[in-house]
Amino acid sequence: MKKLALLAFVFLASCYSPEQYEGKMASGNIAADSEFGTVYEVNGGKQICNPSVTMDAERYPGAMLWLNFSGTLNVNETEGFTTTKVGEHDRLTISDTAGNVLWFIMLDSVGAECEFQDPEWSTDSDYIVALAGSNAKGSRGCDEVEYKIVAIRLSDKAFITLSDSVVDEAANPHLWLGERSAKVDSTDKVAKFFGTSQIKFVYKNPAGSLVYVDYAKSPKPKKLKAPANASGNMLDSPLISPDGNFIVYDKLNSSYSWNSYIQELSESSSPIEMERTADMLSNPVFPHWWQFGSKLFVVWTEFVDGNSYLNKSDLTNESTWNRSLGRTSMREISVTAGAPNDVALAWNGEVREIAPIPLIGGRSPDGHFIASGTNNGYLLYIP
Repeated sequence: MKKLALLAFVFLASCYSPEQYEGKMASGNIAADSEFGTVYEVNGGKQICNPSVTMDAERYPGAMLWLNFSGTLNVNETEGFTTTKVGEHDRLTISDTAGNVLWFIMLDSVGAECEFQDPEWSTDSDYIVALAGSNAKGSRGCDEVEYKIVAIRLSDKAFITLSDSVVDEAANPHLWLGERSAKVDSTDKVAKFFGTSQIKFVYKNPAGSLVYVDYAKSPKPKKLKAPANASGNMLDSPLISPDGNFIVYDKLNSSYSWNSYIQELSESSSPIEMERTADMLSNPVFPHWWQFGSKLFVVWTEFVDGNSYLNKSDLTNESTWNRSLGRTSMREISVTAGAPNDVALAWNGEVREIAPIPLIGGRSPDGHFIASGTNNGYLLYIP
């Protein structure tokens, strides 16, 4: 059953040089109840991308981080946040199921001129990571953009630049932080910013290779071995595991064909392809780690053959709730760092369906929310 949550006033997963998608216009965000939970529109009727589900159920409950397009936004205005004459990728926003803006930051707050790209919540609930783009040397009007990786602290909007060289808009960075320590070298500005020297981040370099930095060992990026037949910008969306030792990521052959992999953060490691079981609708795509108590899962999306991972369908419409587009699934896993490939990971139990609709933005730590948002934005509440 659909219900209207009225506003308070009455080819890759990222957003690269997009052809703007015109969705339906709405004055409110729709919510639809189903047997598997409640589907909420986010920025209803407007395009978004780079959905990243909340990692903080206390300060940002039932929310997600996302990137906007130009024009108007369908969320509640708040001080300093306008919803008209919006510039493309000019801010990062965290909003909830009621359309309330819980947090935002504008481009100029991180010293950038052109756009944000690839925002992602880190493994620490108080930090996010993104690309900040500015004019390349000699360029004007953002005709040629250079990107740096920035980490932003949500609690005070302070930021730090992580990349020591320019990256491109397909870098898709992710950040892992270890436990904070009272004993941090005050002369180490990176460790001081995060409150720990246990810092790792992963991204795709301009050559198309996945690289990682284990800051406690060296600030120099280390290259990971690529899957067979991977070239150019095929590798996408690496995400670091809760223990900081592995990543999951995609190899996007096209908008309709993909494979997903798990790989240890080690120069000597080899990628291990995530298997497709007989009951799955497709190879898994957009894998995310999900830690629930002592159990570790991988959450992923499946799409029906012939369906692109760029969703233009209305997931609040009951006609989409029959796996006709795809579904969201998960499976428990155990991983062992330093082990040979044949025993480095073990799947436990069967594949579990979370929802009969495809959602790509990860599952919240409490398990109650899953995000999605390319092209339409949604949050699924699971009771």
